Amino acid sequence: MLVQEIAELVGGQILGDGERDITNVRKIEEAGPGDISFIANLKYAKFLDTTHASALLVGNDFATTRQDMIYIRTADPYAAFLTVLKIFAPQDEPPVPGVHPTAVLGDGVTVGEGASIGPYVVIGGGCTICDRAVIYPHTVLGSSVMIGEDTIIHANVTLYRGTRVGNRSIISSGTVIGADGFGFAPQPDGSWEKIPQTGIVVIEDDVEIGANVTIDRATLGETRICRGVKLDNLIHIAHNVVIGPNTVIAAQAGISGSTHIGEGNMIAGQVGIVGHIETVPNVIVEAGSGVSKSIRKAGRYFGHPVKEHAQALRQEGALRQLPDLLAEIREMRNRIAVLETALSITETESGESESR
Repeated sequence: MLVQEIAELVGGQILGDGERDITNVRKIEEAGPGDISFIANLKYAKFLDTTHASALLVGNDFATTRQDMIYIRTADPYAAFLTVLKIFAPQDEPPVPGVHPTAVLGDGVTVGEGASIGPYVVIGGGCTICDRAVIYPHTVLGSSVMIGEDTIIHANVTLYRGTRVGNRSIISSGTVIGADGFGFAPQPDGSWEKIPQTGIVVIEDDVEIGANVTIDRATLGETRICRGVKLDNLIHIAHNVVIGPNTVIAAQAGISGSTHIGEGNMIAGQVGIVGHIETVPNVIVEAGSGVSKSIRKAGRYFGHPVKEHAQALRQEGALRQLPDLLAEIREMRNRIAVLETALSITETESGESESR
C-alpha cells in the first residue's frame, strides 16, 4: 500500500515520498524498512533517531527532525494508527453458519439466521441465539440465555441461566457470567447461611469483555453492563453492580456489590471499589487506588483511599520528604536539649550568686 493511499485513508498530510510502498505496521522500536509506525505519546519520540521504519504517523505539531523519514501528519495519530492496523492485520476466517454436530441444544433453543454454534457447545433449554451470533467451542450456556445479533462468544465461556447479551458484543475465553453473587448471612452459631441469588446479568450492546472476567448475577433484579463498556482481562464485578455506558476498566480491578459506576468512567488496573457507592460521569481512577466513598465530582483521582489527583500528588510529595524532616526534627530536639541544659545551668549559677 502506498504512503499516498494511507494518507488519504487517514486524512493526513504527507511530508516526503508519497510513492513509497508500505507492507506492514509495527511498533516504532521494532519497525524496519517497509513498515509504518506512529508517535502519539511524546515519550516514544526517543526512538525517532534509531527507528528503521519507512514512515511515521505523527501529530500536526510534531517536530519532524529526520530528513530521511516519511511523515504523515494527522490530528490524531493514534486513531490513524488503528485505521491502518485494521488494514494490515490478518483477518480470521469467518465461522461456518450452523450448528456443529457435537453441540448439545436443550429444548426450545432458537438459533437465528447465519448464527454459528461451534463444537461441544452446550446450550440449556429456552435459549435464544439471534442472527449471525458466533459461539466458539466448549462454551456453556445455561437455560433462558439470550445472545444478540453479531455477538461473538469465544471458547470456554460460561453464561449462567437467564444471562442476556446484546448485539455486537464480544466475550473472551474463560469468562464466567451469572455465577452466584457473594451473599451470606451470619448466624447465631457463627456459621453463614447462603442468601439465594435470584437475579440475572444483562450485557447491553457493543460491550467487549476480556478473558477470565467474572460478573456475578444479582441477588434480586439485575447486574448490568451498559452499552459500549470495555472490560480488560481478570476483572471481578459483584452482584447488582451497574457499569455506566462507555466506561473502560483495566485488568485486576474489583467492584463490590451494588455499586453504580457512572458513564464514561476510566478505571485503571488493580483499582478496588467498595460496595454500595456511586461515581458520577467522567471520573478517572488511577492504577492501584482504593475507592471507599462515592465520587461526586468529575475528574482524576488517585490514592488509597482516593483523593483528587492534585491533592494526592501533594500528599505523596510530602510523604517522600518525611525521612529528611524526621532527621531535622531529631537534630532540632538535640539542639533544644543542649539549650535547655545550658539555660538550666545559667539559672542555677544565677540563683547561687544571688544567695551569696
